[in-house]
Amino acid sequence: MKSKHPVLRRRALKIIQDPEHPLFLFSLTGDELLQIAEISRISRDDEGKLIGYQRPEVKKHIQNIVEYLESGEVVFPNSIILALTSDISFKESRGPKIDEGLAVSGTLEIPVPQKGESKPAWIVDGQQRMMALTNSNRRNFPVPINAFIADKVELQRDQFLRINSTKPLPKGLINELLPEVDTHLPANLTAHKVPSALCDVLNQNPKSPFFGLIKRASSNGHKSETEVVTDGVVIQMLKDSFQSAGALNPYRNVATGITDFIGVQAALFIYWNAVKNTFPDAWGLKPEKSRLMHGAGIRAMGKLMDRIMAVVDITDPIAPDFVRGELEKIKPYCQWTSGVWEDLGGMRWNDFQNISSDIRLLSNYLVRTYLSSRKNN
Repeated sequence: MKSKHPVLRRRALKIIQDPEHPLFLFSLTGDELLQIAEISRISRDDEGKLIGYQRPEVKKHIQNIVEYLESGEVVFPNSIILALTSDISFKESRGPKIDEGLAVSGTLEIPVPQKGESKPAWIVDGQQRMMALTNSNRRNFPVPINAFIADKVELQRDQFLRINSTKPLPKGLINELLPEVDTHLPANLTAHKVPSALCDVLNQNPKSPFFGLIKRASSNGHKSETEVVTDGVVIQMLKDSFQSAGALNPYRNVATGITDFIGVQAALFIYWNAVKNTFPDAWGLKPEKSRLMHGAGIRAMGKLMDRIMAVVDITDPIAPDFVRGELEKIKPYCQWTSGVWEDLGGMRWNDFQNISSDIRLLSNYLVRTYLSSRKNN
């Protein structure tokens, strides 16, 4: 061992799937998991960089597992998946090989950290089970462990997403993790990656009109007064605009999968800064105070973006003023914070909900009003 620390030894089976990241199968108790493993929860550092990847604990779920563990005879077959640092070592057992090269048995040695030192393992899957084990009166209960070597958090995130891609993982957590994963992802996740990365840009760039306004999974309740738009709404608006008739579609090369992020960012900043400046009294408020910041408002204004930005040269210095002038055409007809939408049957300003029918109704009205105003002018 590289360290003089005490080590935890376990008989293990080593499976070679990738020479750089072998897989180990063994068992640990709840107390032993506490000694060597920690949970890396999703958050951001002072510079806004994403760290971690785990969801917050689900207390009710954990309590249910605790009650089961303490109920008597227990079968606990679901394994906990760990990412181990390369500080571990594996000593192969002597004797004949009977698995035709598929696996080898031996002894796994995991260093036990001293107080204040980093632990050599992270929970990739099984957070709730680990918490239940350590909260129960059966902390010496052995559970199966699957582990792989991964010093880099990027690989841990990648495995976390793959493992949870068919489970009810919170959509906000998936949305925020996706831009941080550089490996090849399943097709059903890759389609979300570009809009989620753009959502990060909109939320973190000081020049963005959405700077600090978007709620993400890493918020953990912080900045609740300023974060007024859910990331799911913004991401869906972006996905809509990447469709064939959307304003952002020309910036993506479908054949190569390459997106012109500089162009997309410029278009988004120009349009949404114009929205912010056209409706300053409605911008940045909570959805219950401004339907502009509501899911229906963001999605509907996104549809209007597809109309307006389709004819805008984002490299033209007068583009921001032009877009602002186009938005002024609909300003007299919008009731984001009070009043009624008279042309929509007298709907009150806060009647719109984040449902398809209301989004479609508001979108069609804004586009129709805009086109009619242009025609009359």
